Amino acid sequence: MKAPKKKTAAAAVAGGGALLHHKAIATQEFGTVRRTLPIAIDADARQRTVQLLNQVLADTMTLRDLYKKHHWQVSGPAFYQLHLLFDKHFEEQSELVDTLAERIQTLGGISLAMAHDVAETTRIPRPPRDREEAAVQISRLLEAHQIILTECREFARQASEDGDEGTNDLLISDVVRTGETQVWFLNEHVV
Repeated sequence: MKAPKKKTAAAAVAGGGALLHHKAIATQEFGTVRRTLPIAIDADARQRTVQLLNQVLADTMTLRDLYKKHHWQVSGPAFYQLHLLFDKHFEEQSELVDTLAERIQTLGGISLAMAHDVAETTRIPRPPRDREEAAVQISRLLEAHQIILTECREFARQASEDGDEGTNDLLISDVVRTGETQVWFLNEHVV
């Protein structure tokens, strides 16, 4: 008597079978970069940059989520204006998250993607679950921006020293300029 044939993953899906609890060997480990990538930046420099960009990514994802938290929980006399402002800034931060993650992938690395990894990596303090006054929300957002702006300026210099002008440009032209504008809008509410 013949042993039954094992179905491959592709055969199971093609045959309409559910593919649950499927495990696979990683095609690339987190924290590594593809060694051969013809973009004229050596692997060691790309490795350093990917690590720095993942930090900015984690912090930007946290800032993005702070904006959404405050958008949902804002109250008080400036409710409507802040509700709209926080949502606008959330959308802009969401675009930065995607741009940062794609740059990491372009450099041959792997970007952070899951909330628990972001929570372990971010330098931005975790806010309470409670609703806070608008002034406290704004202060928290300004502090988060300051963390990101400080690290981006430092990381941009490192990227430039490593010959990675693309990352330098992304950090300065996109992350820093967006952050500075958002800080300006937030800060005008506390003056």
